[in-house]
Amino acid sequence: MVRKSYIDDIDIEILKMLEENARIPYTEIAKKLNLSEVAVRKRIKKLERMKIILKYTIVINYKDLGLNLAWIGVDTKPDKLFKVIEDIKELKNIRNIYTTTGDHNIILEILYENQNELRELVKKLESIDGIIRVCPAILVEKI
Repeated sequence: MVRKSYIDDIDIEILKMLEENARIPYTEIAKKLNLSEVAVRKRIKKLERMKIILKYTIVINYKDLGLNLAWIGVDTKPDKLFKVIEDIKELKNIRNIYTTTGDHNIILEILYENQNELRELVKKLESIDGIIRVCPAILVEKI
C-alpha cells in the first residue's frame, strides 16, 4: 500500500478496523493497539480533517431485500461521453457510474429486482443517443 508520509502504521491499523466495522468503539481500538482512547480519538479526527476518512457508511445485504447487483459496461461515441453520463444519471436503477479505461468507456453499478427490470434498463440505455454498446454482467457472489 502506497501512503503519504504523514500516515503511520498505527493510522493504517485504525483505518483497517474502521473499514471492517465503522461502529467499533474507540475504546476497543485503543485496547487492540495499546493506546489510550484519547489518542485514538485524536488520530481519527486527524484522518477526518485530512480527508482520508470521507464518511462512515454501512454495507447492505441487497439479496435479503430482494435486489440483485449487476455491472453494465457501456461503450459510447467519444464526443458523446459526457452527455451520455448526464442521461444515465436520470435513470432510477443506477447505484454508481464509473468512467474507465479498457473494454468500456463507462461501467454502471445497478440494482434490479428481476430480469424484466434489468431488460428494461438495458433497452433504455440502448436508446440513449451516443451509446454504441451495452454489456450487462450479473454479479453472482462476492468472494
